[in-house]
Amino acid sequence: MDLLRRPLFLCALAALPAGAAFAGAPYPGFQPDAGPPDSRPDYYAAEPELRRCIESALERHPGLLASRASFEAARVRVPQATALPDPTLSLSQALRRVETRVGSQTGGITLTQSFPWFGARELRGRVALREADARRRLHQADQREVIARIKQTFYELAFLDATLRLLAQERSLLGHYETLARARYASGQGRQQGVIRLQTEITRVMDREEQVGSQRRTLAVSLNTLCARDPATSVAAIAAIPRPGAPLDRERLLDLAEHNRQELLAAAALVRAGEGAVELAALSFKPRFTASLALMNVAGRDPADSPLPLPSDEGKNSVSVSVGVSLPVWKESYRAGVEAAGHQLTLRRHRLDEARDAMEDAIERALIRIRTLDEQIALLDRILIPQSEESLHATEAAYETGQVGILELLDSERVQLDVLRMRARHVSDSLIALSELERGVGVRVPLAPGGAS
Repeated sequence: MDLLRRPLFLCALAALPAGAAFAGAPYPGFQPDAGPPDSRPDYYAAEPELRRCIESALERHPGLLASRASFEAARVRVPQATALPDPTLSLSQALRRVETRVGSQTGGITLTQSFPWFGARELRGRVALREADARRRLHQADQREVIARIKQTFYELAFLDATLRLLAQERSLLGHYETLARARYASGQGRQQGVIRLQTEITRVMDREEQVGSQRRTLAVSLNTLCARDPATSVAAIAAIPRPGAPLDRERLLDLAEHNRQELLAAAALVRAGEGAVELAALSFKPRFTASLALMNVAGRDPADSPLPLPSDEGKNSVSVSVGVSLPVWKESYRAGVEAAGHQLTLRRHRLDEARDAMEDAIERALIRIRTLDEQIALLDRILIPQSEESLHATEAAYETGQVGILELLDSERVQLDVLRMRARHVSDSLIALSELERGVGVRVPLAPGGAS
């Protein structure tokens, strides 16, 4: 083609990549970032093993890695939403030359770029950014969910370890009673039935230890899976966990949740994105523009072939610029788009209300449970545990002097151990309720002065 041999056209072709890059760049000043996803969530965990487990899950849990990838996918869509459409390059070659005053037009090259209505790119960017922010918040909510599940499993494991310690204590105590019963039987002061009864009780406790041990092994596998560790990883026995102080008042917790509950913040971000989508749908009624730059190749004539003098601009290429505008005449489709965006916005506003109700429900239920358990533990500490200890000591003394039999002694021993097991259960449930409260608020729960932090 004569067209491609002209320097002017070669320069235009060389400039096309730069023009395309400029056309695809986001609008000036736009920041395509929805915030850092990797900030570590703050949480209550007084036990080093629990904290190590949670940190391992935050690094390697498959569900968290998947939600992180979902956020990253939404984040990288932001610059895509703000980019201009690709420009169009057209080449033409005349099948029959058009003669002009300065020569024959043999072909041309045209570069065309389309533009949306004013502000549409910025609006698309804001919508994409808010949707990416919602995905970031949901990723953080997934982190909170995994943390809560780990803590609940860990505290259940702590209760089983407390139960095993109490069973070992019970077995040791029954062994002591068996020794006393054998001595009394040998001296003729007791009956063989008492010895047999104690041996039966020791066997019962050993069977119970085996059952609880099996439950512990199963729960340890669940904990390791949650922590993204080898399921066969050994989980050391958990020592008694001190009970933290009571959470602060309800209004303070609700205020914290308004600013930190991830599901609530995600729902609010989606509402803002929906509002932008409604505005964007309304821009469908506005025209779109196109701008074109055309270069036409003009073949010069040989002066010897012309009977007249050739013009001074003979053989010079022509340059033209054109501007176009779309005509949005099919308004029914645009109205349907606006209506669909409006319904989607209504749905998201209802989801926001639903997220707020779920937040308040989680906080209320956790607070009621924590306060109830606090009262029950206080009752055990003040009254039931001291009474059971006093009763057991009195019964032991009476048994040694022959005033009571083995059944009375076993009853007193069971009462005390049942009370201690009840306290261990309440402490574990209180810690689980605190983890549920932390999950409901979306941030580490501030504790009253004097409690663990």
